[in-house]
Amino acid sequence: MNYFEKRKIRKQLKAVLHHARTLRCSREDIMSADDLESLDEHVARAREAYAAREGEAMEDAGSALETCITRINPPKPYAGWRENFDVLVVAISVAMAFRAYFYQPFKIPTGSMQPTLYGIHSEARPPSAATVLDRQPLKFVKWLVTGTSFKTVRAKTSGTVNFMPSDSSKKPGYTPVVVAGVPHYVPNDAVETDAYRRPVRLAGGVANGASVKVGEVLWSGVVISGDFVFVNRWKWNFSHPTRGEIMVFSTTGIQALMQGTHYIKRMTGLPNETLQIKAPNLLINGEVVVQPPRMGQIARREAVWPGQPAYAGFNPSGTRQVYFPGQSLATEQDSVTLKADEYYAMGDNSFNSFDSRYWGPVPERNLLGPATVVYWPFTSPRFGWIR
Repeated sequence: MNYFEKRKIRKQLKAVLHHARTLRCSREDIMSADDLESLDEHVARAREAYAAREGEAMEDAGSALETCITRINPPKPYAGWRENFDVLVVAISVAMAFRAYFYQPFKIPTGSMQPTLYGIHSEARPPSAATVLDRQPLKFVKWLVTGTSFKTVRAKTSGTVNFMPSDSSKKPGYTPVVVAGVPHYVPNDAVETDAYRRPVRLAGGVANGASVKVGEVLWSGVVISGDFVFVNRWKWNFSHPTRGEIMVFSTTGIQALMQGTHYIKRMTGLPNETLQIKAPNLLINGEVVVQPPRMGQIARREAVWPGQPAYAGFNPSGTRQVYFPGQSLATEQDSVTLKADEYYAMGDNSFNSFDSRYWGPVPERNLLGPATVVYWPFTSPRFGWIR
């Protein structure tokens, strides 16, 4: 027996001795005297062989000790499954606690925070543009790495095309296109609108009110998943929210919003402040806001990502869909004074953001935490810390 074989046997014997010690400590009080005596004898013999370093003696002593352990404490059926189940339960409990009290994942569904954060968006392309990477199983791999997938929406029935409001959609980030009562879902930005923001047609697809036949392509193109971010659940327990942070908050109790969901916007107004918009600037207590730096970039209409559009500045909402006069910023003459427990939420994409300019302030009790990092897609230029 060579050196490496002896070394392996000695290592195995050490593990069996450790198992025997654990068994004795955990079951000594319920073991019979005969079993306890037998275990001690086998342990003593195994220790002698371990000290002597004789290969065959260590192998025999280890085998005898293992047989003794199995006789005293026979393995239970499905023991491996039980251990794996215990590990799984602990892992799930830790993950849920981490999500509830520390960092919660959140998906950006819409484009209201562009170009800081992107929701679901698309690029119209003909069905012929699909490649081998857009077929399973490579399609899933491509989506997992890049967050992009090719989608072709075909009519499930024949009838007239009718666009529904995006805020009535069961799928955030998608607009329902109804054909003969059957909904089909396309990304919000795939819907082209007129000057009054009424849907006109699908980009590269059919027009609103058109007649289609079953199987006809309504829209096709590349769908890019929205950014996935972590929300810091503990930070605001130890410090006050600050202007410029990207806030995630519950919509529960805020009129005009879908209840029981979460929105993500930039925190522009703090308690007891008076806000007014003189496009492209935001005024707080009569002073133009230029800090923190990102809010200054928004006001100056700067671009922050290569190849991406620039900010549109701060703009009034206009009188369309203003729900609470006196709490909204519909025109440049309007101003809002926040209470001691209120915050103002605005999307960075001011021309396409349904925010406090329409429906008023966010109560402090609704705040969840600030978004801190984009963790997926990995190829996104926004991957990393959020500003």
